[in-house]
Amino acid sequence: MNVQEFVNTKAKQLCFYLEAFWQGELPIEELELFFWDTMEEWGQISFTLTQPYTQQERVFWHLLHQVHYWNEEKLMQDKYLLDELKNCVKYLEGTGHCPLDCVGVRP
Repeated sequence: MNVQEFVNTKAKQLCFYLEAFWQGELPIEELELFFWDTMEEWGQISFTLTQPYTQQERVFWHLLHQVHYWNEEKLMQDKYLLDELKNCVKYLEGTGHCPLDCVGVRP
């Protein structure tokens, strides 16, 4: 699996998990497990430091890091954060514009 295949697969899963979390159908612990599983799988992807990022990859890493960084209450109730994260989800799902303020980087 290459970087783009990894990002494509994981971005879809991340969006699914986040939407389930926001609907109250997925506990925060499952979202955290997804984060750590993704990090473990990322460790098996071969890439070089000169490989360019796509906008999709930047948004994916930004969203993943935000989900891990903020606590459950903030992820559920902070209007500004929710707007930012939902814009990222829409973009990754192909229904929104690329958020210009995403600075996601590879771990």
